Amino acid sequence: MPTRISRRDMLRTSAVAAGVWTLGSRRSPALSRSPNEKLNIAGIGVGGRGLDNLQGVAGEQIVALCDVDDARAGGTYERFPQARRYADFRKMLEQMHDQLDAVVISTPDHTHAVPGVMAMELGLHCYCEKPLTHTVWEARRMAEAAKRNEVVTQMGNQIHAGANYRRVVELVQSGAIGSVAEVHVWLGADFDGPPGPREVSQPDAPADSQPVPETLDWDLWLGPAPYVPYHSAYVPFHWRYWWHFGNGNLGDFYCHYCDLAFWALDLRTPTTIRAEGSVHPESAARWTIAQQHFAARGDLPAVDLTWYNGGPYPEWAQERNIPAWRNAVLFIGSEGMLIADYRRRQLLPETRFADFQAPEPFLPDSIGHHREWVEACKTGAATTCDFDYTGPMTEAALLCNVSLRTGEKITWDAENLTAIDCPAADDFIRREYRSGWEF
Repeated sequence: MPTRISRRDMLRTSAVAAGVWTLGSRRSPALSRSPNEKLNIAGIGVGGRGLDNLQGVAGEQIVALCDVDDARAGGTYERFPQARRYADFRKMLEQMHDQLDAVVISTPDHTHAVPGVMAMELGLHCYCEKPLTHTVWEARRMAEAAKRNEVVTQMGNQIHAGANYRRVVELVQSGAIGSVAEVHVWLGADFDGPPGPREVSQPDAPADSQPVPETLDWDLWLGPAPYVPYHSAYVPFHWRYWWHFGNGNLGDFYCHYCDLAFWALDLRTPTTIRAEGSVHPESAARWTIAQQHFAARGDLPAVDLTWYNGGPYPEWAQERNIPAWRNAVLFIGSEGMLIADYRRRQLLPETRFADFQAPEPFLPDSIGHHREWVEACKTGAATTCDFDYTGPMTEAALLCNVSLRTGEKITWDAENLTAIDCPAADDFIRREYRSGWEF
């Protein structure tokens, strides 16, 4: 079978052009500097994961830091003492956009899109943590803004840069297991006990409030989300388990694990989505099983992708003697199966592939996930997780939660961003924004 490279192969190039905004014009950093010059980068959300991302681009000039919590950002302030400090990214971008080349966004999910779109409309290159956004509509807005302003983008799918993912993609695309029409992805499977997570009740939002820490600007932390009183049940980590701010474990990990299927099989937009799981109006699902159907793509067959999180190891997988890996992506092909996680891969059944010779590598190793983005900002080289790729993947992820929360199977009209004959989905595809945070 001839080798097939997906549309996002490592050889494609991306255009990088000047950004123009009503606040004024600015030079194009990618076209006006040599690759040896340093970018001027601002960090938005710089505690925790934000510091990790800034470490990844620390060879450049970190000129501004924005965070709503001085205590959480304290280590980053010490690491980059020369950077100007802000609490409100809107003020930072208004005041400093003509001194910046790029932004790195590492805030909670509900505040990805507002600074991301604002920065890109100002012509700034954008690195943003996963999932790209909090809602489906926001993911579309981010991808459109990137394309319209011709800026260089990268989502924080760091595992995409690993050599193991490349070898898995090569096996699938070279036909090692034949034609693939079925993929299963599971996260945190329980191999031994009963489905305990399904029996645990989900919490209501806190009924009380707590004093806001002196170092935290709670109103800015909420940003576009509905107002709720401060409570430690939300910050600094557990915001991801409340619908106002995150999308649960599916939001955390779909873009890491399903990335492998999207890349290997050139997936983009599901046509139908059906999800079941633990449903609560305020707290995100403890467990989810979501089935997505992707139409045929050229000579590639239609694909059914099933996502599992927070439940037991799938019973059918036990019956077929699939290795009991806690987290895994399983490709089922016409000639065999392939299971993989971040660092491992295994062809199945092992007896059939005992003498198998892997194809010669045809996807070059990454220079590094953050470095890809930095080099592309300077030269126009490719990035592998740009918003044209990760925007639709984020939409696919979040549509699982839309189906879950409506309790309905969704037939998806991607062009019009609409769930056909399911008006209940509208409130979950796009949210209301607090006054002053609309975009």
